[in-house]
Amino acid sequence: MIRPARRLTREEAALWAAVAGTVKPLGKPGRRALVKAEAPVVTPPEPTLPVKRVRGRVPPALPLPPTPSSPPARILEQHGLDGSWERRLRKGALEPDFTLDLHGATLDAAHGRLGHGLTLALAQGARVMLLITGRSRPDAEPADRANRRGAIRAKFLDWLTNGPHASRIAAVRPAHPHHGGAGAVYIVLRRAPPKGNP
Repeated sequence: MIRPARRLTREEAALWAAVAGTVKPLGKPGRRALVKAEAPVVTPPEPTLPVKRVRGRVPPALPLPPTPSSPPARILEQHGLDGSWERRLRKGALEPDFTLDLHGATLDAAHGRLGHGLTLALAQGARVMLLITGRSRPDAEPADRANRRGAIRAKFLDWLTNGPHASRIAAVRPAHPHHGGAGAVYIVLRRAPPKGNP
């Protein structure tokens, strides 16, 4: 499809005139050629992909392909365990294989210790880890949460969900009162996959 030619804008015409005034003709010596400073007609380039008309209308643009997004974060508290696990955890009938106390640590120290502790627990084949976080504290100003009591309790689920061991965590459940109650949780770990399997 050929589009009609368009005229240059004033700025384009002025620029063309300035360039045309600097051109020296290649004619015979002594003979002067006239250089018109008139704006040339510019023909726009052909589109690379022709647009097909359907009954005189241009079809709507195709939607862009979806951008790949990361999978949604796992919500560890909602993972299911079989009934016997749930009963034993609720009754406090399971003794933890590994205990990690983060209570009283700074946020940075607690984050590092949690990652290291999970690595050790998994290396030892632990199935139930007791994580002592301290009790949560209601706070009117969440922006200051990192410097107040209860900060570890408020952050540990994010650390577990986004950490390198998230795929090895089967569930997170509240601890029984004799294991710390509201100041602790059980982290139920999955068995290591057989060698050769991811």
